[in-house]
Amino acid sequence: MRVLGLDIGDRRVGIALSDETGTIASPHGVYTRRSPGEDVHHLAQMAREAGAVALVVGLPLHMDGTEGEQAAKTRALAEAVARDAGLPVHYVDERLTSSEADRAMVEGGLSRRARKERSDALSAVLILQAWLDRATRT
Repeated sequence: MRVLGLDIGDRRVGIALSDETGTIASPHGVYTRRSPGEDVHHLAQMAREAGAVALVVGLPLHMDGTEGEQAAKTRALAEAVARDAGLPVHYVDERLTSSEADRAMVEGGLSRRARKERSDALSAVLILQAWLDRATRT
């Protein structure tokens, strides 16, 4: 049961993929966005090639829990990818995920440049792992 995790930003999409058992999330790279159509096609194709059974997407909520413009843009891309790939999409509150990813990389001794290159993928891992952990408990 592979699941594809996405951390959708305006310029890049961090990508994570679960193992076959749907237990552990690992980084699967970063996609640099091009155009809405290309983005949907590329991400849906990636999901198909990975054999994903679902998409898990980080939803950027305001600190008070409400959705704003960025959440609407995230939902629009996620729903289009899910439709194209024929997969269900699940959302995970991603508040503070980027901060958590950056803190982990600082503790790991990564340089500022290395952190910038890996931040999106690590955020996607944290989002997907949170969902996998919750899914295995239910």
